Amino acid sequence: MKLILMTTPYFFVEEHHILSALFDEGLDMLHLRKPGTDAAYSERLLRLLPESCRRNTVTHDHFHLKGEYGLRGIHLNQRNPELPRRYRGQTSCTCYTPEEAEKRRQQVDYVLLSGFFQEDTSLPEPRMCELARQGFFDKKTYAQGSIGVEQALRLKDLGVQGAVVFGDLWNRLNIFSDPDFNDLIAHFRRLRKAFE
Repeated sequence: MKLILMTTPYFFVEEHHILSALFDEGLDMLHLRKPGTDAAYSERLLRLLPESCRRNTVTHDHFHLKGEYGLRGIHLNQRNPELPRRYRGQTSCTCYTPEEAEKRRQQVDYVLLSGFFQEDTSLPEPRMCELARQGFFDKKTYAQGSIGVEQALRLKDLGVQGAVVFGDLWNRLNIFSDPDFNDLIAHFRRLRKAFE
């Protein structure tokens, strides 16, 4: 199963070291999501990442970075809903219902279907099982929500091909007080194993 990481919405010291280490540990893809920030900060982070990491990074903002830094693709969202003029390359988007995902996966390379393992969602457990029986979870539909080790195992049972991790990983790091990021890397290894 493909493991995708969403960045924190803010920049922090050592972020490039952590992201590089996560790629070294087997991260498949990074979604660079820094809403409301200046492009210069994203550029700085991208310059600090090795080229191999940039090639597997998708940007949610400042779409010009895709070409300038050799990124994997762009991600359409509510802030940036339209493809840039004459854009050629990988495109993804976030969807909030299976019906929206069904429609959008015809237009993009893959969708992040939000709502997995969250309260007040369009994807309660019975609905996830029904979608799995229908073969809905293909290589163009990745799970997004409250996903950790236990949820990864359940997603594998449902036949989901990939998932986005966010809080389960980043909540293990206090950027103001942790002297290193060893705990975060150790947890990522557990996630990676669950995703295999």
